[in-house]
Amino acid sequence: MKPVVLVTRKLPDAVEARLSRDYDAKLNPDDALYTSDEIIERAQGADAILPCHTEKFTADVIARLPDSVRVIANFSVGYDHVDTEAAKKKGLIVTNTPDVLSDATAELTIMLMLGAARRASEGEKLVRTRQWKDWSPSFMVGIQMTGKRLGILGFGRVGRVVAARARGFGMEIHYNDVNRVAAELEEGAIYHETPEDLLPHCDFLAIHCVATPETTGLLNAERLALLPDDAIVTNASRGVVINDEALIAALKSSKVAAAGLDVFNNEPDIHPEYRELPNVFLMPHIGSATRETRDGMGFRALDNLDAVFAGKEPGDRVA
Repeated sequence: MKPVVLVTRKLPDAVEARLSRDYDAKLNPDDALYTSDEIIERAQGADAILPCHTEKFTADVIARLPDSVRVIANFSVGYDHVDTEAAKKKGLIVTNTPDVLSDATAELTIMLMLGAARRASEGEKLVRTRQWKDWSPSFMVGIQMTGKRLGILGFGRVGRVVAARARGFGMEIHYNDVNRVAAELEEGAIYHETPEDLLPHCDFLAIHCVATPETTGLLNAERLALLPDDAIVTNASRGVVINDEALIAALKSSKVAAAGLDVFNNEPDIHPEYRELPNVFLMPHIGSATRETRDGMGFRALDNLDAVFAGKEPGDRVA
């Protein structure tokens, strides 16, 4: 008999085709957002669960999962939605999908930087609402990226690809991470031991760190004050890294000229003031949303499942 896999969201067609070929797949064709109780109910008899970051596997949820479940194979690189310690105690294997979304997320980061700096939300609204009247030297003046200093908080896979793309704009790269990376990975980027050391060098700031207790609320009022005036802030990692009230205050005061955000606290019920500020370029958490990347994420999750059910160690095990 094929292993039974509960799939919590609608996945790309090619991924579901492979799932259905190799497993007894319990799919979600309507893409309904299951509650925790529904996940537990639907997981009865399942050998594995293939969820996304939208499902929360707290210690309580994990404790209530049926004993038949052996693995949680996430369709995401982030796994902060899973209590990995609780999973270990229950004997569950947890995997993620790194590497495959680095290019797509880096592309979106460049879009966030450009969109924020060049006032894309304001300009598009003017055109769509027929409020664009004429051209003048003082009309819709933004901030140029070329030749500026880019600071990257979190110099992992995505952060390093962002640096590579930003070099095409002649940007000087600065970064902070828990540890300095090897010189061949730096490619000339300048390392700063702490966020406090990094921030004064950031005309543009791109956040690409993981969500942990240490990074929650990392960009607060005190650290925002260390940025140069008229800095641009972007976030395509996790919303919890930013203190919303602090960033909104900095945007209102023009300490921060603009922000480009793809991720938020309490998605999709984001802080309402973001919607009202003209100097915020907003995206609905679509960093990995390309056809190539979403297929790649699904196949990576299935590679991990294949390994587990073949009695091998999965390549992307996080618990």
